[in-house]
Amino acid sequence: MKAQTDTDKTAGYGFGTFQGVFTPSILTIIGVVMYLRFGWMLGNVGLLPSLAIVTMGSAITLLTGLSISALATNMRMKGGGAYFILSRSLGPEAGAALGIPLALSQAISVSFYIAGFAEALAGAGLPWVSAIDVRFTGLATLTVIAIVATLNANIALKSQYFIMAAIALSLLSFFSGGAPEKLAAPESGAVPAIVGFWPVFAVFFPAVTGILSGVGMSGDLKNPGRSIPVGTIAAVLVGYVIYMTVPIFLHQMVPDAEILRSETMIIGKCARWPWMILIGVWAATLSSAVGSFLCAPRVLQALARDSLLPSVFARGYGKSGDPRAASVFCFALSAAGVWLGDINMIAPVLTLFNLSTYGLLNLCAACEETMSNPSWRPKFRVRAGFSFIGFAGCLGAMFMISPGWTFVAIFVELSVYWFVKRREINARWGDMRAGIRTALVGLLFRKLYGKRHRSRNWRPNLIVLQDLPIQNLRLISLAREMSGGHGLATLASVVRCSSATAVDERGIVDSVVRTVRKLNFHCGVKVLLAENPWRGMSELVRAYGFGPIVPNTVMMGMPKDNHRAEFSEFARVVCRERKNLILADGSAQVPEQGFIDIWWRGNSPNAAFMLAIAFLMQRSPAWRRHPLRLNMIVRNRTVEEAEATFAEFLERARLDALTRVIASDGMPFVDTIAANSTDAAVSLVGLRPPAADEAASAFADYVLAMRDGLSGVPYAVFSLAAEDVDFNGIFD
Repeated sequence: MKAQTDTDKTAGYGFGTFQGVFTPSILTIIGVVMYLRFGWMLGNVGLLPSLAIVTMGSAITLLTGLSISALATNMRMKGGGAYFILSRSLGPEAGAALGIPLALSQAISVSFYIAGFAEALAGAGLPWVSAIDVRFTGLATLTVIAIVATLNANIALKSQYFIMAAIALSLLSFFSGGAPEKLAAPESGAVPAIVGFWPVFAVFFPAVTGILSGVGMSGDLKNPGRSIPVGTIAAVLVGYVIYMTVPIFLHQMVPDAEILRSETMIIGKCARWPWMILIGVWAATLSSAVGSFLCAPRVLQALARDSLLPSVFARGYGKSGDPRAASVFCFALSAAGVWLGDINMIAPVLTLFNLSTYGLLNLCAACEETMSNPSWRPKFRVRAGFSFIGFAGCLGAMFMISPGWTFVAIFVELSVYWFVKRREINARWGDMRAGIRTALVGLLFRKLYGKRHRSRNWRPNLIVLQDLPIQNLRLISLAREMSGGHGLATLASVVRCSSATAVDERGIVDSVVRTVRKLNFHCGVKVLLAENPWRGMSELVRAYGFGPIVPNTVMMGMPKDNHRAEFSEFARVVCRERKNLILADGSAQVPEQGFIDIWWRGNSPNAAFMLAIAFLMQRSPAWRRHPLRLNMIVRNRTVEEAEATFAEFLERARLDALTRVIASDGMPFVDTIAANSTDAAVSLVGLRPPAADEAASAFADYVLAMRDGLSGVPYAVFSLAAEDVDFNGIFD
């Protein structure tokens, strides 16, 4: 499935910094927590810890704002806000995993703000309002907000100027007030118990979130790259100044901690004009509702345009492309929340969706800055350390607010990620996931340079040589079973091609990749063009690899009779390059039952190498039920001595395997194997290395003679250990 490209154009309103970013951000930050919980915070922890809590929470939000600014100035921002940034940084799966829960949580959070406004309005004593069910009041308020925000976001944002004025007047009323008169101390039983620093921090922290409301208007900004950094950071700093000033004034007005903990509306009682505080509370709830209702549909619209949600949400209406279909959906969701009323149980997870988005935005900025790809050229630069601190702060705040709900939020996000991953959406934009993998690989490579690999850490790194078109599927399956989950593998082919012949190398690679995917073989693919295939294979063996990660084992089918000399020379190259060689016949059928036979010749490198390969094979699902069987042919020693050697080895190697000692009785080695491995599913047989002074085709003659001698064995695999590794040390 194809997703929309970043070049797709939407009209948008063309808002400036103040109207499009600062206003929705600051009005979402300045909320009811300030009016209803600042006194409680002071009464529990005192002035200096309260200022520390404000500073810590604002610092996390500021660091997140810096990270968002860096990310936003490094790309051509479109609609979707945080979703757009995350999807273009980490791919559509991660963007959807955060974007979908975030959009839904913003839509549901409108219900909280509207319900709070309706209850405050009903409790104000107004006769014509108090008699109405708060649910009807809430639905009426929601309907007005939804109509204005859906039909014209410009009017909705301009209406927030009046809300901002109401909040400003309420603050003016508080700062010009003083200690309330005749405020009696509460009875001892009515004073809430004292809570500690971190529980208070958990209650306060949602007050400094809200910057995503401004970022969510990214598709309607005239210049997102300028407006998002300036508007977001300005909103955080203004909010910080207000939040630091209010506790200082309140502490001077009411020094009694018990009164502060027990009087919810203590700010109103300190104000010069208390009714302005009530209007400020109403304005704060309405501003948060408007900001969330503007942001949520635009995130859903961006998700739909990337084929992550139904296309009905993608359509824009009017010259500015308003997301009316998404707004109708958000209205229905919010209306359900208002009507149901008590949805406080899921309130914590809504805040945690915001926090997890903050954390991932910080992590994206930190990774981009650390990798320093040529594509990372933000106009607003932030050091990686600051973004990492922001990520850690968000993660810590999530667990402080609610460890249980944090796991719920993570589970929901991972579920969305898994669902989108299964859809295999093909995004046409580039993201930084490949850059992260490359950076990690580069770090590991630097750690591996100059290190001598010990036998304890040996793993197969296979280069599997195949002719094209691929016919030897049995060899590929064997390679998969020998390397799956425990080693590396590359499927390599040499295509005969003269220098004057044009060959679609990329097309060949893509075809091979499709084949190995069908076989569930996770491997690299390498295609080499050469005039002489055997010389090409030798070049692959000599040169293929990167840094300290190079293949240590060559796998291929049995040599053909008419290529004896070429194969013999190739085998010499493999041994000179200190690589192991595995030969297997691709035409043989492997029995579903039977042993994995290893034909043992004492403590030779071949024996230990074959045993290591067989042990890895047995861990794969295809060979899990095939028991290992070690076989030894004795000539110059007694059967009892050989059995004692086996017992000592198995005890030292901690292996579960059957053993069998066979007296040769003068029979050739190959004949003995052929007579005793008929009940095996696969027989691993060692090969001698090619001698330096033997004839050109002598080694191939030897291998083919072994093959013909074991033609009656169900499936024979020949192994030659030539790597500079103590394979016996694997089993010490």
